[in-house]
Amino acid sequence: MEKPFGFVVIDKPAGLSSHDCVNRLRKVFGIRKVGHSGTLDPSVTGVLPIAIGDATRLISYLQGSKAYKGIIQLGATTNTDDSQGEIIESRIWPLISKNNLNNLLDNFRGEILQRPPIFSSVHLEGERAYKKARRGENFDLSHKKITINKLNLISWAQNKGELVIEVDCSTGTYIRSLARDIGDKIGCGAYLKKLRRTKAYNFNENDSVLLPEKSEFHPEQSKPKIMNPNKYFEHLPSFQLRSNEEITSWCCGRKINFQNDIERLKLANKNGSEDSIYDNKVLVFNLDKNIAGIADLEEGFTLKPKVVFNAIG
Repeated sequence: MEKPFGFVVIDKPAGLSSHDCVNRLRKVFGIRKVGHSGTLDPSVTGVLPIAIGDATRLISYLQGSKAYKGIIQLGATTNTDDSQGEIIESRIWPLISKNNLNNLLDNFRGEILQRPPIFSSVHLEGERAYKKARRGENFDLSHKKITINKLNLISWAQNKGELVIEVDCSTGTYIRSLARDIGDKIGCGAYLKKLRRTKAYNFNENDSVLLPEKSEFHPEQSKPKIMNPNKYFEHLPSFQLRSNEEITSWCCGRKINFQNDIERLKLANKNGSEDSIYDNKVLVFNLDKNIAGIADLEEGFTLKPKVVFNAIG
């Protein structure tokens, strides 16, 4: 029986952690090797790509931005920077036009420095920050450089102090921090009231399926569709093995030289984006055009196996 391999894109419901979703799919597919590509807070809904089987070894090679739609509440700050925390200060939000509010958002467009929430999974002195925060410890987290590719103001309700935004941003961006900092800039405080992720890397809402219910843990029940991972790694150059001899060499971890046929290396699909940080990595396909693994591209047009599926020995 063929082992499951690829990605399931879950439309994560509110109230469950990313790890809860992973555990659910482990039971559905009956395997342990399942992993998500990055956590979503329990209160956040939306796109959560989960790797199934050996596809977990491909997670670190995913590339692309993430996109969200959220509601920011002005006039209050919380200790978690979202609606799940305790309100620590309240103020009256000012009378502000949608146009002026949109101009203010220019401060957060492009490359900026951002301080993560203290209730976050950031490592600090060998421990997650949220564990220190839960104990009431006082500490500061360092600012880090992030990129807000797009920040659109969808609507502004002056009477409720709510602004709805759409954000496309680099991996590692905290929308909770963005909400907090927008409130600080306006001068009345703010927190993230609601959030939905609409895209993660090259996975979007159209790919997503509902998380199977616990009552569906039966072999005869249909399992969520596993997406072929090929199209999610088009940012990598690719190379297809052509013979059983090359397949054997690859599976044994031996280098493959193709300097006499360099056209076999297919360039990555950049889609107008910046150069890939994995430019020396090559996606390798087997004879059936399925992913055989990932190689390092060395001088002299030589592929050195790095991630090998169905390895021999």
